[in-house]
Amino acid sequence: MFIFAGASAEFALNKAVDWLYYTGKLPTDPLGRLFSTVAYARQIIFSEYDAAIAAIDTITAIHQGVEQSRGAQIPDWAYRDVLFMLIDYSIRSYEILERPLTDHEKHEVFEVFNQVGNRMGLTGLPQTYPLWLIMRQQHLQQNLIYSNFTTHLYQQYQKHLGYIRYHLLKQAQILVTPGIVNRLLKLGSIKWLNPVIGAYKLARAVKLANLLKNAILPPQYKAQITDLDVA
Repeated sequence: MFIFAGASAEFALNKAVDWLYYTGKLPTDPLGRLFSTVAYARQIIFSEYDAAIAAIDTITAIHQGVEQSRGAQIPDWAYRDVLFMLIDYSIRSYEILERPLTDHEKHEVFEVFNQVGNRMGLTGLPQTYPLWLIMRQQHLQQNLIYSNFTTHLYQQYQKHLGYIRYHLLKQAQILVTPGIVNRLLKLGSIKWLNPVIGAYKLARAVKLANLLKNAILPPQYKAQITDLDVA
């Protein structure tokens, strides 16, 4: 959910966000988009090699279908942006909820997602974690802008989440997003979500974490919330 919080902020600023508007899936059902993304991520990360490859190939085919329908190609840098988000927010989210990662562990996260990018045929990918750090900063500086899409997406987030959950989302974004994303969105620096994270860690320790997750997300997504856990 923290990965979604970060990505939802950065997607809203990305110069290629019009591609998400072309399909209409993100603005009309942002939570449904979250759970479909999580489902693919689970297939890739927690499946055997052949099943993971099949999931990646399905994602590639979906994007190719969108490109054919629109008669244009998604920019290479936009594909890299999404991959870079997954790397960055995976690391940031884990460190918020668990502990700081070692450099070796961060390299492992990078390698896993870079394999996904290579399988999808993405070009211009960095070959090492230090190079990724440089490219990530370059992409943040070059590919983000506050636009009418940004305003509309945040209106949709509030519409689908409701007042309280919408502000929980923004609090999660304050915790997980890079500084440039925070500044463009004017998210602020007051971090009142920290006590909630502490409560979640305690609830997880006594096997009550699902109660807190059910309280945070709308009830119609109860089955998908349960599926977020991996045995």
